Amino acid sequence: MPVREEERHLARAVSRILSQDYPGELEVVMAVAPSADRTEQIAADLAAADPRVRVVPNPAGRTPHALNAAIAASRFDVVVRVDGHGELTPGYLRTAVELLRRTGAANVGGIMDAQGETAFEQAVAVAYTSRLGLGGSAFHLTTSREQEAETVFLGSFRKDALLEVGGYDETLHRAQDWELNYRLRQAGHRIWFSPTMRVTYRPRSTLRALARQFFETGRWRREVVRRHPDTASPRYLAPPVAVTGVVGGLLLALAGGTVGPRWLRLAALAPLGYLAVVVGGAAALRRDLPPGVRARLPLVFAVMHLCWGTGFLVGRPQSGEEHDPTRAP
Repeated sequence: MPVREEERHLARAVSRILSQDYPGELEVVMAVAPSADRTEQIAADLAAADPRVRVVPNPAGRTPHALNAAIAASRFDVVVRVDGHGELTPGYLRTAVELLRRTGAANVGGIMDAQGETAFEQAVAVAYTSRLGLGGSAFHLTTSREQEAETVFLGSFRKDALLEVGGYDETLHRAQDWELNYRLRQAGHRIWFSPTMRVTYRPRSTLRALARQFFETGRWRREVVRRHPDTASPRYLAPPVAVTGVVGGLLLALAGGTVGPRWLRLAALAPLGYLAVVVGGAAALRRDLPPGVRARLPLVFAVMHLCWGTGFLVGRPQSGEEHDPTRAP
């Protein structure tokens, strides 16, 4: 577990691991970064209360460093990644080990079951699991079938495969899980998705935190595409295209729509078109949602798309300006 600023969720996340019905031995290795809240004390208390729980330091404070430190300290042949704000559902570990044995995959994973408590968090959770939000990947959709995949949420790994490809790339502060699965596939290993595995994910609780998360993710996704151009896809390019259209249209509108040929002046309608997409998409979503949740959806969609796209266009932070979010992704 990479752990930083997880005072609110850590104890519950660890409890869900320790209560698993896995018939073999297990351990919880928390790589804890310096935190401004009570996270470090909570982690120490959890380790003191149960010999299966251990703490290793993560002075770098970044997610890939934490994951590599925890993997190096782990004692068993299967490594299951869990975040400090994620909760394993019953049977998760047992199913993971069974799938690794049955499929021969190097990594298996399942559904990212986003669930919020406040109206805003619930809106973010809905956006995560809708095609207009982040629903392009199988692990966001409850209707997905078991299949080979490019990547999975979190992941349960054969440790020997992790060590073979060198673990997580510590120069990637975001998108390191996707890039790791890319290297595993390039090395000839399989990544396997199964909807029978499910992790409850707690989304960001404020608009600012959500915007920061998606901006940083967009920046680092651009870096992955720079290193591995064959990983670019229409799904990843759609947000920066949307940002370009919305910003360009606004600039043309401010110019009075009088510049350039007629087709260029029509581009001033792009912001209205995008607004219609997010508002219409939220209204048309076939789910029984509280009015407060549905009302927040257009804003949540827009923040996800536009912050991710802006981050992608800006690209990786330069040395000296890098910023790592206060929670593992």
